[in-house]
Amino acid sequence: MKHLKGISAIISASAIFSALSGCSSSGYDNLLKTDEPVVITIWHYYNGVQQIQFDEMVREFNNTVGAEKGIIAEAFSKNSVNDLSSSILASVNNDVGSDPVPNIFGTYAETAYIIDDMGMLADLSEYFTEDELSRYVDEYISEGRLGKSKGLKIFPIAKSTELMMINSTDWEKFAAAENISFDSLSTWEGLVQTAEKYYNYTDALTPDIPNDGKAFFGRDSIANYIVIGAKQLGSPIASGEDGNITVNADKNTFRRLWDNYYVPFVKGYFAENNRFRSDDMKTGSIIAMVCSTPAAFYCPNEVTIDDDYTYPIDITVLPVPNFEDSDPYVVQQGAGMSVIKSDRKTEYACAVFLKWFTDESRNIEFSVNSGYLPVKKDSNDIEKIASAKADMNETIKEALGLAIEEINSYKLYTSPPYESSAEIREYISDYFTGSFTEAYAAAQQRIADGEERESVLWEYTGDEAYEKWYAEFITGLDHITGK
Repeated sequence: MKHLKGISAIISASAIFSALSGCSSSGYDNLLKTDEPVVITIWHYYNGVQQIQFDEMVREFNNTVGAEKGIIAEAFSKNSVNDLSSSILASVNNDVGSDPVPNIFGTYAETAYIIDDMGMLADLSEYFTEDELSRYVDEYISEGRLGKSKGLKIFPIAKSTELMMINSTDWEKFAAAENISFDSLSTWEGLVQTAEKYYNYTDALTPDIPNDGKAFFGRDSIANYIVIGAKQLGSPIASGEDGNITVNADKNTFRRLWDNYYVPFVKGYFAENNRFRSDDMKTGSIIAMVCSTPAAFYCPNEVTIDDDYTYPIDITVLPVPNFEDSDPYVVQQGAGMSVIKSDRKTEYACAVFLKWFTDESRNIEFSVNSGYLPVKKDSNDIEKIASAKADMNETIKEALGLAIEEINSYKLYTSPPYESSAEIREYISDYFTGSFTEAYAAAQQRIADGEERESVLWEYTGDEAYEKWYAEFITGLDHITGK
């Protein structure tokens, strides 16, 4: 049997067999020595309060489990997800001026896929028993399995999904006038119809000013709408596995996606005036939005109109709409942590830290302070979560509670990673957003110049407009995929 690198003491044959078999993670404890501690470096993208909390947890680990087993963790912030991704790719490629490769790094699947394709990611399932892994939300573990071997290459740390937030103060006046309820917001089709009614309702409030209706809705992530919607409608943009991914943009599927976001946006029923939809809600530009669970923490409790008039609002949290006659899907998102392949002693030390970090109470404390959800099944309990954050307001408690309900009742989905997945996602978001904001501005200008509203809007939202839009979209997509 070959010697294991980095182990200075002689280990019995039975201990080695136990460790290499992966049958029991405890067998690897023999690799660790308190008098010869292994140092593991961790790169993350946390900032502010989240970074302070993470650093405190690393110190706690070093003073407890780390000291007991012989592990020293050192954490470094790389400022943002994009900066972290650029830094880790530069390091694994040994670019001039790059830092040494860390042992653990925060990552989304797109970056992990690239590094795993280079053969540089450790399979963490070696260091966890089946019982240990069964305690995590199944979809979170499945997402982290990459390559033909389906090894566990991304370990879940904290996850999020999406919610609908409603300014119920302004909604109630509108709903009473139009005799509608929140039931109308359960589907995208119903949402569009409701948004049209809201536009007409607000337009009628000022009969002397034509075409000044207000937008009802907006969402932060257009890419999530497209990716999750396409999956829900039966034609996912990316399908396949083991590196054999097919990219597809079914024309009929995209027409339905187009009809239920592009069209209402151009007509003024949806809006996107600021960087985040929470800002649009704060200024009264919209009264409903879909956002991530962390973004729910920024949902306003008042509306300010033209910096002159401010009034308080109540918030109601609803599930994300689904398309009519389709299975309910919701996005699962949130970076995990990957471990660079090295020796078993170092890899196991990394696994010990990840186990410790995702312990129920510890993971709840870290997750909920930033709006994320813990990753273990038993931890996704709103009462446990609320008890960990004494100052949690009712809106946030409602948001996190509903997010847990979605995770338990919806089908969770995240697009499989592939070589150009990040580029394609960015293209879809940029093209979709750019095209509907440009069409809206052009249409509004023509209407303001005196052209008849309905005829102008038809030019931008009718059948011919879609044919042109789709053809240009496919041309750009084919350029990326090399077709």
